[in-house]
Amino acid sequence: MSPRVLVVEDESLIAMLVEDGLETLGYEVVGPVGTVDAALRIVEQTPFDLALLDINLGGKQSFPIAEALESRGIPYVFLTGYDRSSLPLAFQHRFGLQKPFRMSALQQALEKLQGSKRGGNAPAHRPTLGQ
Repeated sequence: MSPRVLVVEDESLIAMLVEDGLETLGYEVVGPVGTVDAALRIVEQTPFDLALLDINLGGKQSFPIAEALESRGIPYVFLTGYDRSSLPLAFQHRFGLQKPFRMSALQQALEKLQGSKRGGNAPAHRPTLGQ
């Protein structure tokens, strides 16, 4: 069974690119969704394994989503235009990728997330995306 990844991104072009990349890598995409409220509903109602969060969603920050994921033990990272130092200290360990990013970097971030969910085990082999 493919890992399910929640994609929270309000920029439709970026959301489509991430969705396509994830599907190419063999992941199942949940969403994408572009608002805090929609993402929180999915967190409450839909099972998934990992999450990718943009920080700024139409002027609202996604930190309530991150808190909900933390409370459920669901691994996630931020995909953002901000740098690590602009995140609140409580979330800096969840900095993932700064936009723009390469799909190969996204693949590495997901493998790291999967490893953290498994307790550090190596991820299953997945196809590699080109640079």
